[in-house]
Amino acid sequence: MSNKIPCRQAFTDRLTELAAENKDIVVVTSDARGSVTLTKFADTYPEQFIEVGIAEQNEVGIAAGLATFGKQVFACAPACFLSARSLEQVKIDVAYSKTNVKLIGISGGVSYGALGNSHHSLHDIAVMRAFPDLTVIIPSDAEQSRQMTDALVGMKGAAYVRMGRGAVPDIYQRGKPCFTLGKSNTLTEGSDISIIACGEMVYIALQGAELLKQQGISARVIDMHTLKPLDKQSILKAADETSAILTIEEHSIMGGLGAAVAETVVQNNPVPMTIMGIPDETTVTGNSSEIFNHYGLTADGVAEQAKLLLSRCK
Repeated sequence: MSNKIPCRQAFTDRLTELAAENKDIVVVTSDARGSVTLTKFADTYPEQFIEVGIAEQNEVGIAAGLATFGKQVFACAPACFLSARSLEQVKIDVAYSKTNVKLIGISGGVSYGALGNSHHSLHDIAVMRAFPDLTVIIPSDAEQSRQMTDALVGMKGAAYVRMGRGAVPDIYQRGKPCFTLGKSNTLTEGSDISIIACGEMVYIALQGAELLKQQGISARVIDMHTLKPLDKQSILKAADETSAILTIEEHSIMGGLGAAVAETVVQNNPVPMTIMGIPDETTVTGNSSEIFNHYGLTADGVAEQAKLLLSRCK
């Protein structure tokens, strides 16, 4: 595993390749071509690219309108604004109207770091998964982002995708299948505890599992890249085969991955759980690494929380 490229770059590179053969692919953005890494796409396919300026509500409305005429539309913007400023348009024009729009939220979670809470998106999983007929995806590395892009182009219907800003370590080998919509990936098998993660936290979960292994604790790691539809089968399998479940996400501990897993577990096979994420407070200011360290979203933090959780099971 080594640092490669950001998920956003892998997404736009693959979308640019696909647009060569599919002229119905249209990208709409809100003064974010640099943030989304869309410059090459815009230069290569100017007739398939629309810039609306800093107007996310208009962006989503335009995207929905284009979709009604058969276009495969990707509305790209910073996740913090796409999932807040234009929420009414997402709710009505995209989800309720069942338009074929893919909402691409870039620099999600705390990727904008020092810009602070106005630019963090720690609520987006909670709100987006509450809308009927809206798929929610958070890829964990570049290869998964590429394969996700293929799936999005081939899929009819609305989706929200959240990706970070910086380069992330490779988790999957190039060309190895790693993305099936609604089907999680079990990265390591384990019999003591299951760690379920999404996005950039998947790599941290793997590091934490390795630390636990060195201490004689067997941890299963699951990449839950699709938050909706949720892979309930893998969650219930984890609840049945391990003593406890630990979730970790770059999101508020309220309403996100942990909540989705807990909703499934508590109604079917209750087991001890811990939800790791950003607590219900105004986040500290700093770069994403500093924020992760502050809140214990690290390999050491995963190992520590896993051991505390298992101690409750004795």
